[in-house]
Amino acid sequence: MRHFGHIAPEVRDRLFFQEPCVFTADSSPRVLAAALGATLYSPATRQKLADDIVKQAGRGVVSMVVCLEDSIGDADVADAEENLVRQFRDLADRPGDELPLLFIRVRAPEQIPDLVQRLGGAVRLLSGFVLPKFTEERGIPFLEALTEAEGASARRLFAMPVLESPELLYRESRAETLAGIFRAVDKYRDRVLALRLGVTDFCSAYGLRRAPDMTAYDVQIVASVIADVVNVLGRADGTGFTVTGPVWEYFRVQERMFKPQLRRSPFTPEAEDLRAALIEHDMDGLLREISLDRANGLQGKTCIHPSHVLPVHALSVVSHEEFSDAQDILRPERGGGGVLRSAYTNKMNEVKPHRAWAERTLQRAEVFGVTNEDIGFVELLAAGIPG
Repeated sequence: MRHFGHIAPEVRDRLFFQEPCVFTADSSPRVLAAALGATLYSPATRQKLADDIVKQAGRGVVSMVVCLEDSIGDADVADAEENLVRQFRDLADRPGDELPLLFIRVRAPEQIPDLVQRLGGAVRLLSGFVLPKFTEERGIPFLEALTEAEGASARRLFAMPVLESPELLYRESRAETLAGIFRAVDKYRDRVLALRLGVTDFCSAYGLRRAPDMTAYDVQIVASVIADVVNVLGRADGTGFTVTGPVWEYFRVQERMFKPQLRRSPFTPEAEDLRAALIEHDMDGLLREISLDRANGLQGKTCIHPSHVLPVHALSVVSHEEFSDAQDILRPERGGGGVLRSAYTNKMNEVKPHRAWAERTLQRAEVFGVTNEDIGFVELLAAGIPG
């Protein structure tokens, strides 16, 4: 699989100075963590789940979570588990279909070895589990269960803990909770692919819900938690983890709104019509939040609607200017530090302070690609929406 692999090769050639790399579920954790992108959630109760997964993979989705937790009712868990196992086995019988990275969001630790055993040979399609309401005390049993299931199945399985507990939100317990989470994930570092933020649960604790014209960063109590999570768990000194952006709840926008413009060409002035349509139809809040996610050290995003996937991926591609700066900063002859003018002659690049940024940028460039000089977000978005 590869990002933007669903669009025609000749269009990719027009868009990209450096195309996104090809990767598989067996690629290195470093590559997979960077490549998660927009992780699309789907309830495990969907009767056409296998078809949905194949369809979304064909539209550019590279990571999905099948949810057995908050997205389904308590009384539906047993039926949802049965459906999940049946749908995975269906997928396993379709060897020609390219699938995204697949994860299961569970409720309880004992579900992990149980589901792995019930999946049988179809476990080869599974990349891991999403662990809810993660703290040190609640999280360790999940990680132990994952280790047990990995050994029993001989299949590499990753964990993606969700940071959403009230203990993490409340000021009086936050520091201790963060320290405990770090101890837990550090102990199982090789199995933790990414940490996911559960901002909806944070808002729930105070009866809050952000409007479609507001980002998570406009809700100060939420923004303070994100800052502290990145501070403790997202450091660039080798001790940190990939932390993904929070879910965007609104999905009034439908792709059909944009298709009249796209039937012309994504590389013409009509692209400005698409930009205006995005803002008019309430996508502006999502676009701003994705940009703020990156500015605050988050990578990728939890998504609950397919229309969110392409904007996340389009805004994850590295611009030619960013790529040029990162390469200049990391040239071997710059190892001693110093300051240099950017190749675009519009900024100062300080070699030592900007090194970690440059390394992360080149990692993102590997999996999402680098645009040609005249290509921006709108062209990427227009080219990626199915006609």
